Amino acid sequence: MGNNWLKHLLWEAPYQNWFLVTLAVINLLGSIYGYYWYREQLASTPLIWWPFTPDSPLATTLFGLALILAFYRRESGLLRLVAATAVIKYGLWAMVIISDYWLAGARVTVVEAGLWLSHLAMMVEGFLFLRHWPVAPWQLTLVVLWLGLNDFVDYGLGLHPYLFSPGQESLALATAVGLSLALTFYLARAINWSRGQEK
Repeated sequence: MGNNWLKHLLWEAPYQNWFLVTLAVINLLGSIYGYYWYREQLASTPLIWWPFTPDSPLATTLFGLALILAFYRRESGLLRLVAATAVIKYGLWAMVIISDYWLAGARVTVVEAGLWLSHLAMMVEGFLFLRHWPVAPWQLTLVVLWLGLNDFVDYGLGLHPYLFSPGQESLALATAVGLSLALTFYLARAINWSRGQEK
């Protein structure tokens, strides 16, 4: 019975108020730590580029806001799609970069292990909700532009998050672009043409 309840919650009915509030609080608290983690990079980055610098905490902030709006039944279709794709993309991206760091021989510490697990949770929560959300063509266009702009700023302008070790730049770029393309393909397949005016 316990497994059936969990499956129902996570896979079929995640829109329960207590679950939305719990996840929103976790995401927003995690965002605060994330901005603190990026404090040195933000301090050395021109203010105009700040919205593109703390990728993971910005993703969890947007997702937390999307969950709050869901709680009040005032959802924005565009916000929730941007937020879900962001937590999925940067959750997986960080897992790849940290895993590569470990595979290169780095010692597994509590900090990196916590980061790996928290980014796994980001990816999972994104998929749990994204599968329930319709996608309008105009929303797909804006999400793709957002993903592409982030990749350009990160790797075209060299403002990507600090990496764990030298030599990870190519992997970071390939992972980011690959995830952007994979999410674009996923959303394109999920387009609901009959609800093209979804707000």
